[in-house]
Amino acid sequence: MLRFAMLSAALLLPTVAWAQSCSFGVSAMNFGLVDTLSGSSSNSTAALSVNCTGLTLQRILVCPNLGTGTGGATASARQMLSGANHLDYQLYSDSARSAVWGSYAWPYPPMAPAFALTLNAFGSGSSSQTIYGAVLGGQAMTAVPATYLSTFSGSHVEFRYRYSLLNDCSTSAGSVDRPTFTINATVPANCLLAIQNIDFGSNGILGANVDATGEVSVRCTPGTPYTVSLNGGTSGSPPTSRKMSKGAETVTYGLYKDVARSQPWGDASTPGSTVAGSGDGAAHDLTVYGRVPPQTTPSAGVYTDTVVVTVTY
Repeated sequence: MLRFAMLSAALLLPTVAWAQSCSFGVSAMNFGLVDTLSGSSSNSTAALSVNCTGLTLQRILVCPNLGTGTGGATASARQMLSGANHLDYQLYSDSARSAVWGSYAWPYPPMAPAFALTLNAFGSGSSSQTIYGAVLGGQAMTAVPATYLSTFSGSHVEFRYRYSLLNDCSTSAGSVDRPTFTINATVPANCLLAIQNIDFGSNGILGANVDATGEVSVRCTPGTPYTVSLNGGTSGSPPTSRKMSKGAETVTYGLYKDVARSQPWGDASTPGSTVAGSGDGAAHDLTVYGRVPPQTTPSAGVYTDTVVVTVTY
């Protein structure tokens, strides 16, 4: 008679919960040289990268919260600082720079832009996003020449991530990583010139003074000292005896700093004849007073000269 018995074996192992783990990196955002006198914005970008591990084929929601940075912020702009001076800029999640990149934890309405990645069959995944930046226009009268900086680290950066099928970045849920990056820009000293020509009009006999005016408009960055000089024209003549010409014939004229035509306006070759000032971001209109003195009248025709205006700063 045969007898059979069954032997069974069992092993109980603890359940392993594969928590997600993500690491982030953000490149520096460098605006380079920013021309505040142009009135337009200056753009730059930074690259955000993320690498995650966890449960295979699971979706990880990423909420990259960005606060004010060390430069601080107002309701309308973040700021970079240079000592007590500030330069306004903003961060965006779109290339059109219309959607501000914010945080659930800061006092302004925009939140962080949600994005997600799905882990592969090996439980890993990566993604990248672009952070778009713009130094705002309209700062010609406030941004002094300097190098400006804002640093994002610690409480200013709160990149939260968690398993989720939703796109809700309005909460503090999830694990946190805090990468560090910087945003910087340099405002150089700069000046712009605009010119209004001098037209002495149509004249007959040059037996009396013929007066006319032109204008040099100077606009320089705040605190920038400048000097405006006028060269001797095509003939290279002194300030009060420049020459307008028609072929070999000439008409003598002078350029002055004052309405009485007593202060010649020239260049460094004539000491004391230039005009100095200091920029404040606004345009300053300088009148150029011209005079054709009495002289022997040459033949009829159009007489011209070209004077180079130079602003040194």
